[in-house]
Amino acid sequence: MAERRKDSKGRVLKSGESERSDGTYMYRYTASNGKRHCVYDKTLEGLRKREDDISRNRADGIRTEATMVTVNDIYYMWLRLKKGLKDNTFQNYKYMYESFVEPDLGRYRIATLKHSDVLRFYNTLADERLLKANTIDNIHTVLHQVLDLAVQDNYLRTNPSNNALRHLKHARNFENEKKRALTREEQDIFLNYLSRNGKYHHWYPIFYIMLNTGMRVGEITGLRWEDVDLDGGFISVNHTLVYYNHKKNGCYFNIHTPKTKAGERTIPILNGVKEAFIQEEHYQREAEIQCAVTIDGYTDFVFVNRFGNVHNQGTLNKAIRRITRDCNEEIIVKSRGKANVTLLPRFSCHSLRHTFATRLCESGVNIKVIQDVLGHADFNTTMNVYTDATKDLKQREFKEFDRFLNNGGNEEE
Repeated sequence: MAERRKDSKGRVLKSGESERSDGTYMYRYTASNGKRHCVYDKTLEGLRKREDDISRNRADGIRTEATMVTVNDIYYMWLRLKKGLKDNTFQNYKYMYESFVEPDLGRYRIATLKHSDVLRFYNTLADERLLKANTIDNIHTVLHQVLDLAVQDNYLRTNPSNNALRHLKHARNFENEKKRALTREEQDIFLNYLSRNGKYHHWYPIFYIMLNTGMRVGEITGLRWEDVDLDGGFISVNHTLVYYNHKKNGCYFNIHTPKTKAGERTIPILNGVKEAFIQEEHYQREAEIQCAVTIDGYTDFVFVNRFGNVHNQGTLNKAIRRITRDCNEEIIVKSRGKANVTLLPRFSCHSLRHTFATRLCESGVNIKVIQDVLGHADFNTTMNVYTDATKDLKQREFKEFDRFLNNGGNEEE
């Protein structure tokens, strides 16, 4: 019987083990795909721990080649396999992963990835990249799918991103972040400022219509004149304009059908909305502005800039920030130091849609009508808005009632 090999310290080496010339150790093995692999460690004890991990992976059906595969490798496989998504959704997933995950967590070996690594990554996004909860949520959506594929293909036992986002939200109180609608007073301040301010007056029609139709940004920026029936009194929502701003492919627009059947709908035109459309038409005629773009065969868009190009969400949100800033400065100057003046909060285009939904709920409009007008595929989405709106309304009404009681029932006081 041949004498078993030993290391420089006289310890017997197992099959596949060897001591290298620099004093480190190597273990050579054959993976399930037939390929030979090696693992290394500074000590024999450390090497045998790695051997135990490989044996345990084999016993559990985990691919032994997982030690060589990165998170990015699984992502590229996910890209090839993922089907059935709207192109704008798929492109957004790619943007989120490639912008944030790929250069950081994506470099990790899939076999060594731990729950704590994912938590560390999410905390870095919040603390150093200053990303908002919704953005981290979007990143988590695609990362979780990628790691789920790793589990399904036996690269991992469990998904290390499970509950990581919930932990982050709980630790940072993110779950208490609530979509905030403008109050009636704030809404009036915003619209009144637009209607009388010459610098921003041209923004009045699009923001008024968003506030009184609940249209999504892509729906209103992609709206064509042929989709607006002022005589019949309705808007036809049948497509959405999607803006891409990606590192690899640059900036461009596409037209897409609504994500769900519920997104394809008609919205009744209120009198003020009709007047806003007419105002926009007159403004463009006087300024000699015409639509100068055709996107996927669609043209004659209602809302275009002075060059005849369509708007995107970033442009509209920047306009809102400038309008809010200047409006608040005017209010502060006119208040002359008075306390309790109402200023406009920080809000976005989506806040206008949420504000419209809130006004419908406060007015007692039938919940199914609200769902249909907003294009919600999931009834629970509408119910969440309804519940929040009615809760806030009830609190405001009871404050007024309390004030009435404290005044001895005399409303004149």
